[in-house]
Amino acid sequence: FERYLRLERGLSQHTVRAYMTDLAGLMGHLRAAGAENLAGLDIVALRAWLAEQHRAGLARATLARRTACARVFSTFAHRRGWLADDPGLLLGTAKAGRTLPAVLGQEEARAVLDGPEGEGPKRLRDQAIMEVLYGTGIRVSELCALDVDDVDRDRRTLRVLGKGGRERTVPFGAPAMQALDAWCVQGRPLWLRERSGPALFLGTRGGRIDPGTVRRVVHTRLAAVEGAPDMGPHGLRHTAATHLLEGGADLRSVQEILGHASLNTTQIYTHVSIDRLRSAYRQAHPRA
Repeated sequence: FERYLRLERGLSQHTVRAYMTDLAGLMGHLRAAGAENLAGLDIVALRAWLAEQHRAGLARATLARRTACARVFSTFAHRRGWLADDPGLLLGTAKAGRTLPAVLGQEEARAVLDGPEGEGPKRLRDQAIMEVLYGTGIRVSELCALDVDDVDRDRRTLRVLGKGGRERTVPFGAPAMQALDAWCVQGRPLWLRERSGPALFLGTRGGRIDPGTVRRVVHTRLAAVEGAPDMGPHGLRHTAATHLLEGGADLRSVQEILGHASLNTTQIYTHVSIDRLRSAYRQAHPRA
């Protein structure tokens, strides 16, 4: 089942890990209920398991993922001949509640990106990381996976490998290009080691940078700006998407830039923009 999720469904390693954990919980529930084999997996068992999760107070997003996992596994097991029927077809589609993501205002984003003065490879790398995250809206995992050759300086684009192995081209602006040039020319060579390979962003020991380091960079830069909300790299992704829409970008273009498989995922950012619009209306209109 794990190979199926990775190789045929093309799910990310994080989703695969979460599904396998969910499946282990489901199997544990079946054993505790007295089932001797997989034939005990029916709609009654699935609903009982999900009801148990609900009573435990799990978040709606977690319940939605576990419902999705149960449906995917029951279909997989039925196709393999392990189940006579597919009980997952009788499960309703649980929907996760959507919350509006915290985002930086445009002035806050400018203050964060202006950042502290300083030289040295760490300063140059951190500035390039911030400019690329905000300038492209890519995920932290996508940033860490970037190689030097993924940067097209002439067209000012990045070649990004996203979820499910889907490749896309993402444009970026002049500030990000300047920051990348400074890092690649003045900073990266100082940390370059045999183990560095083609990695664009490096850690202090010369290896490819890891997501934890990127998160620390973002938290540190945000903490230096008074009033800026504390967020990680994904918050900069939310911010980039929101500012694109506020600047007049159409939803399809933002979907392509972010690498969303479904337009429904991108639409949450329209709610952020509308919320700000409503706030501005209340403050400015005499009959609001």
